[in-house]
Amino acid sequence: MARREEQKKILCVGLVCLDIISVVEQFPREDSDSRCLSQRWQRGGNASNSCTVLSLLGSPCAFMGSLCAGPVASNIAEVTSEDFDAVDLSAFKWIHWEGRNADEQLKMMARVERHNQAVVPEQRIVLSVEIEKPREELYRLFPCADVVFASKDVARHLGFGTPADALRGLRPRLRPGAVLICAWAERGADAADGDGTALHSDAFPPERLLDTLGAGDTFNAAVIHRLAGGAPLPEALTFGCKVAGAKCGFHGYDDIARLALD
Repeated sequence: MARREEQKKILCVGLVCLDIISVVEQFPREDSDSRCLSQRWQRGGNASNSCTVLSLLGSPCAFMGSLCAGPVASNIAEVTSEDFDAVDLSAFKWIHWEGRNADEQLKMMARVERHNQAVVPEQRIVLSVEIEKPREELYRLFPCADVVFASKDVARHLGFGTPADALRGLRPRLRPGAVLICAWAERGADAADGDGTALHSDAFPPERLLDTLGAGDTFNAAVIHRLAGGAPLPEALTFGCKVAGAKCGFHGYDDIARLALD
């Protein structure tokens, strides 16, 4: 019996790592000593964080990345296309890549495209990619996804000083009909839909700013959560800004499950 569409998951492919967070009274001055108020160890990595947030928001999801069973500082290899070949694509409705090892990720995306060409439209997998680091090799991923998250750092590296400039300048790099999303911290987020229509959502900062670590990963996950659930892009964009803003008001991610943002 075919897997029902609502049972299919969102797969996040990328990094999992260990974040060590030290809390201080204020940002330390160069060459100064600061007393640490508290410290915590926390699982991190863009794809891992996004998968955590998807789960807390209620989306069935899975993570694919390299894990280390030995010392925490051991070097581990990136996920390869050969690793990805073992994935049962029929289990997923959406696959999100954290742009990293472009050569291998291009092969993974090509495999999903071949899968999509062989199935009926209702069973096709949506491809999304986050291009966060300003590295030339990652820019080859722009035309390979249905939804592209481009960071402010990438936009500025390519010469775009505003979100609107970034949308206009980056859109030609995308495949026809793809969605482009660019978050811009306190300025909110902008997007261009498949027809090129520009959209904007203001930011929703918390009353007290406590922890911005992973805010971008939270934004990406919240947008994907809504889009994968069938919401229109403007609604998903605003929801992403709301969840990311709220997340900056508490440490970690657990309280996301208790947010009342609908």
